[in-house]
Amino acid sequence: MNSVVAAWRNFKFGRKCAKLGRGCRFVGKDVTIDGHVEVGDFCRFRDHVIMRTNGNGRIVLGNRVGVTNYCIIEAADLVQIGDWTALAEFVVVRDTTHLVRGTDATWIRTPRITKPVIIGSGCWIGSRTYIGPGITIGDGVVVGVGSVVTKDIPPYEVWAGAPARFLYHRTKDVPPEIQAETDRLIAEQGIRPNRYEDG
Repeated sequence: MNSVVAAWRNFKFGRKCAKLGRGCRFVGKDVTIDGHVEVGDFCRFRDHVIMRTNGNGRIVLGNRVGVTNYCIIEAADLVQIGDWTALAEFVVVRDTTHLVRGTDATWIRTPRITKPVIIGSGCWIGSRTYIGPGITIGDGVVVGVGSVVTKDIPPYEVWAGAPARFLYHRTKDVPPEIQAETDRLIAEQGIRPNRYEDG
């Protein structure tokens, strides 16, 4: 993408944000921003991203958040995403749904359930994951591809499935063979440097 196109997209989409940090990049040509959306520094958005709020709802993204193709983030109260968190393709995060249990009324006539969604820093949310109302995800969490998150997830845990369930902790009780392979790869490749400019 040439610099003129990049500058135009940054202007076009950035002006729709309630707050836009420095160094953000709207790589995608089709991004929908509707309502109160706050974006931190050095965030990156790919194509067909939708960020929409209703009423007094707010979407608040930290620094260096990555939102890739076909993600949907909707808030009637609050969706907050921490620094260095990445949402892979087709992730849906919503703080509102419809009450369906205890009534035979059609979904459009039932009361709405709205509760804040908080996703911590340094998380990786796998493709096609759904995160619904009232969920809190701790720092450093990895959620596997195709998951439906129905419970809070403590920091540094790996969950997957529909509904998502605990698989393992990222740093506690690591089997010796996994730790040895991790140590070998880090010694061989190192920890990747920050590929983003701090400006």
